Amino acid sequence: MSSIVLDSKKDVKLQPASELWQKYRPENAQYAFTAVTVEEAREWQAQASLALASTIGVSNDEPGPMQAFLVETVEKDGYIREKLLIQTGPHTSMPLYLLLPIDAPRPLPVVIAFNGHGYGVKDIVGLWEDGDEREQPEGYQKDFAVGLCKAGFAVAAPEIACFGERQTDFSYIKTEIGQEVPSSCTHAAMLAFHLGSSVLGMRVRDGMRLIDYLETRQELDTGRLGAMGISGGGMHTFFSTCLDHRIKACVVSGYYSTFQDSILSMAHCACNFVPGLGKFGEMYDLAGLIAPRPMLVESGSRDPIFPRPAVEQSLARARVVYELLGSGENLQADYFEGRHQVSGRMAYDFLRQALA
Repeated sequence: MSSIVLDSKKDVKLQPASELWQKYRPENAQYAFTAVTVEEAREWQAQASLALASTIGVSNDEPGPMQAFLVETVEKDGYIREKLLIQTGPHTSMPLYLLLPIDAPRPLPVVIAFNGHGYGVKDIVGLWEDGDEREQPEGYQKDFAVGLCKAGFAVAAPEIACFGERQTDFSYIKTEIGQEVPSSCTHAAMLAFHLGSSVLGMRVRDGMRLIDYLETRQELDTGRLGAMGISGGGMHTFFSTCLDHRIKACVVSGYYSTFQDSILSMAHCACNFVPGLGKFGEMYDLAGLIAPRPMLVESGSRDPIFPRPAVEQSLARARVVYELLGSGENLQADYFEGRHQVSGRMAYDFLRQALA
């Protein structure tokens, strides 16, 4: 019997991922966008949106009557910042900051601001980790919720599931076999996978319930509702806009690209993953659920986790869908020089025009 030397670093046949990549064929996915007429596109949107909601696990549980509790009100330079607690599910409450420009005419156009990974929603509403006020933008998120408010929008900034005040309490996690305690996102994602859903589904459900609450505020014009998010918040923005048509326009910063070149090729957080999402093809296919509504994509030239070439490729493919629906001008890009961060160079004017 002859002997061989096994080297898993050189022999890809030893690596399970190599077999899985052979099956990665987004063009053959069940819900890939293949429409060639407007009628076919509309039919695809109806079918794919229902399937997407089911796949990511958007809960249909009756959340009960809307309950909202005011925690605090702070007057800032030119705007009021409210902190509230709202009920988004039978067993779920969500902290929320609502920024209201003082002198802008009512009712106000509204933008939901979804933060990315970091220390939570405080990082986009002008607060440090410990709750202290800050007056100058800081970090990759640049206090963009405050920027939106100063641009004349009412801004709803929720505490996203697994971030900030909504992190897992790990006191019950046992580590007798020596493993490290998982991150809050990873723990929740694995538990959600076990139950046939996802953290993304929880976040989209929370966003829908947030819009339900915003519709109860008379000073807000939810007929002019937009969304903007960076990184993990960009993911939240993208999928929420796919599934909730009350969102009339969106800005996706530091997320939109392709699954193949980013989410599936790098050590991303577990909250980015959904079992069975491959049946929808690529991000540019899912963009068909947003079309023809306006979408602006922000992309930094040196963003290491959402590479510019993949962004450009994906936008080119999505533009085909937008043009089929007669709205090519509604898909725009802010290609800026910089790393993984909010730009804002075009975003505020884009939303102002889209929500006029």
